[in-house]
This record gives sequence, C-alpha cells and structure tokens, in this order.
Amino acid sequence: MTFSIVARSADGTAHGVAVASKFLAVGAAVPAAEAAVGALATQSYANLAYRPQGLALLRTGTAAADVVAGLTAADPGRAQRQLGVVGTAGDGAGWTGPGCHDWAGGAYGDGFAIQGNILTGPEVVDAMRQAWLDGDPAAPLARRLLAALRAGDAAGGDKRGRQSAALLVVSPGQGYGGTGDTVVDLRVDDHPDPCTELARLLDVHSLLFDRPDPATLLDLSGTLATEVRTLLAARGHTHSDLDAALASWAGIENLEERLVPGRIDPLVLTHLRTT
Repeated sequence: MTFSIVARSADGTAHGVAVASKFLAVGAAVPAAEAAVGALATQSYANLAYRPQGLALLRTGTAAADVVAGLTAADPGRAQRQLGVVGTAGDGAGWTGPGCHDWAGGAYGDGFAIQGNILTGPEVVDAMRQAWLDGDPAAPLARRLLAALRAGDAAGGDKRGRQSAALLVVSPGQGYGGTGDTVVDLRVDDHPDPCTELARLLDVHSLLFDRPDPATLLDLSGTLATEVRTLLAARGHTHSDLDAALASWAGIENLEERLVPGRIDPLVLTHLRTT
C-alpha cells in the first residue's frame, strides 16, 4: 500500500523517513525516528509495535539487519509485513513478507533502506534508489529523502493511486530553537497530489525555520537600513533599535530563526518587501 525510504545523512548526524501511499494519513502509521539512534518504516498491514520496539533495539546498538530479524521473528503476521530500518552505521536492512501484495520489494545499502508494496512495478524502487545515490551527500537529509520519494512517485508509485505522504527527520539539538531533535515533521494526510504538496510544505518550512547561510547575510547599514526601517514602520514596528523592530515583525511572521543581529537574511528581506 506504500513506498518509503529510510535513511541516514552522509555525516551520520541525521536520520529520517519519507513515505507516500494510497492510504489516509500514512504519516500517522509508518515512520519512526530517534536522534542519534536510527529510523524505521513499518508498512503493509503496518505493525505499529515495530516503532517503539525497533527504536529500543537500535538504542542498544543492535545492527539494522538484526533489528529486522528480531522484529519479524516475533511477529506471527510477518508474512504480510514490510519493514525498513537504518541505524547509526552500516547498511540499511529490510523485510518484505511473502504475503505482501504485488509488486512488493526493496533495495538496501549504506545508510538507506527503500521498500514498497502494491507498486506499479520494481521501477519505483529502482528510481528511488537511483535518486538517493545521485543526490548530493552534503544536501539536507529532508531534501534528499523528498527527492527519492518524488522519483518513486514519478515512476508509478502506488498502483492504486495517491492520497497521503509524510516526511520525518531528526538530529540532536537541531529542532526549532535548538530545544529539540525534530528537524522536520510534515504530513499531507489527504490530497490528490501529496508528494507535490509535501514539497511545497518543505519549502515553507525551510523559509520559516532554516537558519540563514552566513555567506548571504547583508549588513543592516546605509540605504538598506533606511529601507528596512521604513518598511517596518509601515507595518507598525517603530522601535528605535532596528534589530528590535525587525525582531518584533519577524516574530509575528514566524521568521525569528533567520534573525542575526546587525544583519538581514535576503529571504527575510524579500518577505518584508513583498508582504
């Protein structure tokens, strides 16, 4: 019913899952991840107990293949299950039970596990694998996962159609405000083109919550400072300190993660100019 990719970033600091399906709110059932531990996807008559049990095993340092073996061996319904697991090192691993609906299968390698069932054919998994391998290892994990998911969708995806998609990425201390581990947690629960909608949401998420690239920051001085002060005043933010005025506006716009004292992110500037 589903196709997914579970993966680890090239530097080993992030883990995540991207999944799509002709199934309502697939993100509520399939993905699980824990920072500095690993990630997994349970699908095809998903066994939701795999999520806490699998993460508990990964937490002890159990290899991905052994996690898969342990979870499926203890499950009397394993013939209809599908599972993908990635830990902090080594190859990803998976299971496709013989009772999964055709086409069902997977592909596994260093730091990734790809799996799908009720697919149009093996070309879906092949496209996802190639997209993952062709991706820039330095790119954000969320972007690489989404690219692989969209490649699978473009190759045919779930042969019953489209309904939902989800993206989950974790990394120690990289969540909102540095106070958590959840980097991205986005879901499209019911949509005619969920992978495209998920991509739109990730773009919005990146605008609001990514930290700025230091190389692109502009000094808030001279004519730029005057322009920014004028634009802020027109929106009712008239604090004499420009950084304070900018922070007042940015907090309302949910752009506070992109603020740097004395400087301005070009994306923030564009948003200020156009809203």
